[in-house]
Formats: sequence, C-alpha cells, structure tokens
Amino acid sequence: MKTHKQIKDWGLGLTTPLIIAGPCSAESPEQIEKICLDMKEANVVPQLFRAGIWKPRTRPGSFEGIGEDGLKWMEIVRHHLNIPITVEVGNAAHAELALKHGVDVIWVGARTTVNPFAVQEIAEALRGSDVPVMVKNPMNPDLDLWIGALERMHAVGLDKLAAIHRGFSDAYDKRFRNKPNWSMPIHLKRVWTGMEVINDPSHIVGRRDGILEVSQRAINFGLDGLMIETHHDPDNAWSDAKQQVTPKALREILNAIDFKEPLENMKPDERLQDLRRAVDHLDDQLLDILQERFAVIDQIGEHKREHHLTVFQSNRWKEVMESRTQKGMAKNLSEKFMKELLYSIHEESVKRQEKQLRESDPVKKA
Repeated sequence: MKTHKQIKDWGLGLTTPLIIAGPCSAESPEQIEKICLDMKEANVVPQLFRAGIWKPRTRPGSFEGIGEDGLKWMEIVRHHLNIPITVEVGNAAHAELALKHGVDVIWVGARTTVNPFAVQEIAEALRGSDVPVMVKNPMNPDLDLWIGALERMHAVGLDKLAAIHRGFSDAYDKRFRNKPNWSMPIHLKRVWTGMEVINDPSHIVGRRDGILEVSQRAINFGLDGLMIETHHDPDNAWSDAKQQVTPKALREILNAIDFKEPLENMKPDERLQDLRRAVDHLDDQLLDILQERFAVIDQIGEHKREHHLTVFQSNRWKEVMESRTQKGMAKNLSEKFMKELLYSIHEESVKRQEKQLRESDPVKKA
C-alpha cells in the first residue's frame, strides 16, 4: 500500500476541510493586495491562497499568465494574510521557478495531468524537495491517468500528496463547465487509502451561481476541502470572470455550507453499527441471489450451445431492460441506477455464455 503524508502533516498548519481561495490569475501586485485586504475585511481568510501564474489556454492570443513576476507578488499574501501560497505548474521550468520563489504547495493542472511525459518531467524537477503536491484530475474521466500522476510524484520521493477534483470535459452536458462525475473522486479515495481530495467547484460549474450547490455536494460526498476562485472584481478579471466570487460572497458560501464530520474522526454509535450490520446481511443475500441467477444463466448458455443459438438475443434484452427498469423505478430506484445495474449483469451473463460456446468450439478443440 502506498503511504503518504496527509494535509495535516504537511507542516503548514493546514487542516481539513481545507479551504483554498484566490484569483484565477495573478494580474498585478495591486490586485493581489486588494484581494488580501478584502478577505481580511470580510473575515474570510482561507488556509491556502491560490493564484494562477501560468495559464494554459486552448487557443493562442488569450491571457496565458503573468509569469515569474507573479511569483514575486505572492509575497504580498504572506505579508497581509500570513498564510501559505499555492500555484499551478505546467512543466519542469515552472516547477523549478516555484521552488526558487519558495511556493509552499504546488499543483499540477488538468491539462498537464493528461500528459505522463510532462508529469514525469515535473516530478523529476521536484525530486529532492519536500514540497507538497496536489494533482488535478485529467480533462477526460480516466482514473488511471489521475492515479498515475500521483504515483509519479510518489516515486521520486514526494510524500505530501493530495488530489483536486475539478470535473471532466463533456460536450453534451450543458449544466456544468466540467461534469463532476462524483464516482471518480470517490473511487480514487477507495483505491488509494487516505488520499484526500479537494473539490474545485469553480471549474465544475463555470459560473458563480452554482458554486454553493456543488460545494455542498462535495462535502456531502466526503471530499476534504474546497478550492474556490476569489477576486475583488470578478466581472473584470482577466480570466474565468464568470466563475469567480468576491471575498464577501466567499464568506456567504462558506457560512451556508453544512460541513459534515467524517466518521473516521468519531466512533460510530450503536444505532449506526446496527444499521451497518443490517446492510452486511442484505449484501450477503444479494450475493446469494446473484449466484443463483448466474447458475440459471449457465443453464441458458448450455441450452443455446446445444441448439446453436447466438448468445445475444436483442428482443429479449430489450424486454428485460425495459421491464426491469420500470419495476426498479416503481421501487424508488433511479432509472440511471437500474440501467447501469442491468448493463453490468447482462455483460457478465454474455461473457459466461460466450465462454461456454468457446469451450465447445470444435475449431478450438482441433
């Protein structure tokens, strides 16, 4: 099992839920100072201050970040707020400059995570340092790429690690700038025990009016903090203006969130233990029923083999899919869940029957 230091052990005085805030892009020293002063006035100083120094843009001609000068301006944050800073790096040169200017935490952006070569070069540039690294999910919903980027950091000796969930590109979903696919960060936490995941509602929603809702869902799902883009004058920001909020709005969002207590931090009471035992018992029953169902499927496969029938029968599949989905919905199960469940069961059924056909194939035997 891969071991790493959690956020509370990074030596920066951070705790979870971790709140990260700051502008999409560093634009000027005056902008950074104004944001800091407005944060103090609104009484909403985050634990970690973020700002984009280099901005990977889809097409040339857009504002691509102020560059190294912006790293010097981050000292303003330390002076006014006395909190650590974090910036995104997209290549090895960025990483080296971030180390040179004493950046406290580095994050790897979504556009970089998709490229293992770039991630490896950044990891090599950070080798020998003790800097914490956060890795955003890749643009596409590929869990292995996300885990792989974290593993590359871990392999060079970086053990202060966390992930950032910023959603995934989906041309067909108009509700979000980047579809959240909540199962992905949850699966990451299952696969890598103890990996903390910070949610970035700003990039998921792409507009400020949905940040509270997504933030609350992230907390409900057990994610470990929020990264919210914050600007003193969002409408005139040089990048991602629609998704940034003022410090005052940030305070209102955080005050409105019902932050949950992770069960890991407390001992479950007897009532919860009883309910969990009931779920365990029902799961055992489900497994027994599935075993019986697939035993019948094997008999169907044998019948199809003997009568030279194809494995997939489209009319039967359509009938089962429609009828079972309707029955499930009548029992307060969602249509999406029923279809995903039935697809999984059908896929396993087809594989079992196809295996029976292969095992009896005379060509294979010959």
